[in-house]
Amino acid sequence: MAMETAEMFDGIAPRYDLMNRLLSLGLDSGWRRQAVKALAPFRPRRVLDVATGSGDLALAVLTLDPEQVAGVDISQRMLELAAAKAAKRHAGSKVVLERAAAEELPFADSSFDAVTVGFGVRNFADLEKGLGEMRRVLKPGGVAVILEFSLPGFFPLRLLHRFYLKNVIPLLGCLAAGNRAAYARLAESILAFPHGEEFTALLAGAGFSGAICRRLSLGVCTVYRAVKQVRPDRQVLDSKRIHCE
Repeated sequence: MAMETAEMFDGIAPRYDLMNRLLSLGLDSGWRRQAVKALAPFRPRRVLDVATGSGDLALAVLTLDPEQVAGVDISQRMLELAAAKAAKRHAGSKVVLERAAAEELPFADSSFDAVTVGFGVRNFADLEKGLGEMRRVLKPGGVAVILEFSLPGFFPLRLLHRFYLKNVIPLLGCLAAGNRAAYARLAESILAFPHGEEFTALLAGAGFSGAICRRLSLGVCTVYRAVKQVRPDRQVLDSKRIHCE
């Protein structure tokens, strides 16, 4: 699964940024700004960006002036794109990139003040293990901020969005990127991902506390934030208290 995902992203890397702008109707940059805004109150010094892709979220985090941002991804070609962007912005001294899977992060326990993921958590080969690894490398009290696609709650809009995912995205993937199958798979991953309150419950189950989420653009995208719980064995999960704004 991980190898297939890496090969898929290697294949779509040349048109990845173009397709992000196209498929999000240009909204993706604003969504990343909202993720950085959710992270800002914690003033992290060391940040890990998991599934960093072409590095857009990792570079956006630099606006908070951290000491270092580490980015990991399973796609070598994506990391090459991220490295080129960092060099262009003269950010090479602050951005460190490494090939690694979310389920096997090559860092010691409690290494980072914050962990971010931008549109990558739904592609984890093992979601629970990936969330557990994110918690492991966070310092006690460290924050996780996750930006991910979701489905609108309003029923007519939800139906329209499903049509867009299942029909328009694969077609655009074929016409603009020459890879209908890859974008059909990406669309299916959005439909299958546990979003909203269901995902905040998974964060709580992985040992994070205070899990919150904020829907963006009528629910097409959601930003999640949670803090590493110091004593997860004492956690009492009350689903009624989990709410998405």
